[in-house]
Amino acid sequence: MKTDIEIARSIRMQPVTAIAERLGICTDDLEFYGKYKAKVPLSCKSAPPRFKDPKLILVSAISPTPAGEGKTTVSIGLSQALNRLGKHASVVLREPSLGPVFGIKGGATGGGYSQVLPMEDINLHFTGDFAAIEKAHNLLAALIDNNIQSKHHSLRLDPRTISWKRVMDMNDRSLRKLVAGLGGTTSGVPRETGFDITAASEVMAILCLANDIQDLKQRLGNIFIGYTYDKNPVYARDLKAHGAMAALLKDAIKPNLVQTLEGTPAFIHGGPFANIAQGTNSVIATKTALALSEFTVTEAGFGFDLGAEKFLDIKCRVAGLTPNAVTLVATVRALKYHGGKSLKTLHESDLNALRNGIGNLQKHIENIRIFNLAPVVAINRFTSDTPEELDFVKRFCEEAGVPVSIVDVWGKGGEGALELAEMVIRSSAACCTKFRPLYGLDESIEQKIETIARKIYGAEAVDYTSKAKANLLKIADLGLEGLAICMAKTQKSLSDNPELLGRPKDFVITVREIEIAAGAGFLIPITGDIMRMPGLPEEPASEHIDIDSEGNITGLF
Repeated sequence: MKTDIEIARSIRMQPVTAIAERLGICTDDLEFYGKYKAKVPLSCKSAPPRFKDPKLILVSAISPTPAGEGKTTVSIGLSQALNRLGKHASVVLREPSLGPVFGIKGGATGGGYSQVLPMEDINLHFTGDFAAIEKAHNLLAALIDNNIQSKHHSLRLDPRTISWKRVMDMNDRSLRKLVAGLGGTTSGVPRETGFDITAASEVMAILCLANDIQDLKQRLGNIFIGYTYDKNPVYARDLKAHGAMAALLKDAIKPNLVQTLEGTPAFIHGGPFANIAQGTNSVIATKTALALSEFTVTEAGFGFDLGAEKFLDIKCRVAGLTPNAVTLVATVRALKYHGGKSLKTLHESDLNALRNGIGNLQKHIENIRIFNLAPVVAINRFTSDTPEELDFVKRFCEEAGVPVSIVDVWGKGGEGALELAEMVIRSSAACCTKFRPLYGLDESIEQKIETIARKIYGAEAVDYTSKAKANLLKIADLGLEGLAICMAKTQKSLSDNPELLGRPKDFVITVREIEIAAGAGFLIPITGDIMRMPGLPEEPASEHIDIDSEGNITGLF
C-alpha cells in the first residue's frame, strides 16, 4: 500500500495557471510561488459571483481521537466528488502548523487519493504566511519592550500588566513561561513573559477575520497590551505599531491557490487551531471561493463543539456567511474508542463499544440542529470496519432522520464520496433557513460562556477561578463585554477533561482565566489544563522526517 507522500508524488500536477483558469482568474493577476502555488488578489473576493446562488458547505466531525477521523480528507474528497458530478467546486482549508507536523498530529493536507498538492511544500514553509504572522506579532513584542526601556518616548507601561507574549511556529514547552530582559540595563527591563504557538497568535486570528487591508490595520491597532502605571489601557495603536505590522502582512493577507490530487481548486489560507483559537481559514479565502465557485467546501478544526461552533458564532457573524449544509464526519474506530475500547484493539469488531460510544455522534448531531442547520453524516470507512459495525452507525443516523453515507475518499478519491456529494447537493438545495447564532453579543460574558458550555458541551455548570473573576472585572472596566467568545478547551472531550470520552454528563467546566483578543473581536476563556504552547510528544514525528541527496523528503504524513 502506498503512503500519502508516495501517492502525492505519483500524480502529475497541473500548472497553477490551469487551476486559476478554471476559476476565471486571469494569469496576470497571480503572484507565483513556483509552478504550482500562487497567491490571488484580494479583488477576487469582491468580484460578482460567477454562479447564481453559490453554496457553502461546512465539514466538521465528532470529538477527535488518536484513531483519526479524516475531516480534511473528507473535505477534499467531497469537493472532488462534486466536480465529478459536474459541479464547479473548490475546497478551502487552513494552512498546517509546523508544531503538529513535527509533533504528534502530522500534516494537514488530507491523505490517500484525497490530498492537496504539493503536500511537502504546504506542510512546511508554503508561501511564508506563518513566518509573516510570526514577524508581525514579535515586532509588537519588541516595540513593547523598547517602549518600557525608553526614557524620552515612553508610554509608562507597567511591565506587570503586559499580556502580549511572543510566538513561534513550533511546539516548545520550555518557552511557555520565562523572564526576558536579563543581562543589565542595556538589555531591557526584566519581566515575566513567554511564548505561544503561532497558530494561537491574535495576529493569526486577525488575519483570518479581516475583510481587507484597512480592516486588518484597524484590528491590529485594537490589540490590547496592558496598562500604564496610571492604570490607563494601552493598545497597539498607542505604540503606532499597527501600520508596520500590516506592512509585514501585505502578502500574507492574500489567499493561496493550489490544487487537489484530482485538480480541484484549493484555497489554503490561515491556520488558527480550534482548541485555542477560532479554528477556521480566512474570511477572505472563503469569500473568494464563494465568488468563483458553485460549491465551496470548507472545514472547521477538531469537533463540532470547537471549530464549527466558532465558525458559526465568530466567523459567520463577522463575515455575514451562512452554510447551506453541514457534513459531520465520523468513524467506526473513533466511536469504539469513545465507547471505551483501547487504541490497540480498535481493529477488532466490537458492537458493544460502538453502542457505548455512539452518544458522541448523537450530541454533535444535536448541536448542528441547535444552529438551525441540517446535518449529513459521512462515515469515513477504514479497512478494519465490519459490515455489522457500519450498518449499526448507518441505522442510528437513519433513525435520527439524518442522511448518511459511507465514504472511502482515502482509497478512491472523489469516486469514494459520490453518494455523499449527491446528499450534500440535495441538502443545500433544500436549505431555506439561515443559521441561528448561539448567543447574542449583548448578553453578559458569563451568559455567553454558560450558553456554550451547557448547550454545546452538555455541562451542568461553569465554575470561575479567582483569576477568571478578576479578568471579568478588567474586561468590564475596558468596555469589552460585547465581544464574542472563543473557548480554549481540550478537543478530546466534550468536557474540559480529556479523559471523559463519549457523551459525558453532569460535569462542570472550569474557566481558569480569560484572555482578551480585542483586535480579533473575541475573548478567550481558558478551561481545564489547555495550553497555548503545546509540547512535543516523547517520540516526535520529526524523528521520521528526512531528505535525500536529490531533495526528496520522506516521513511527512
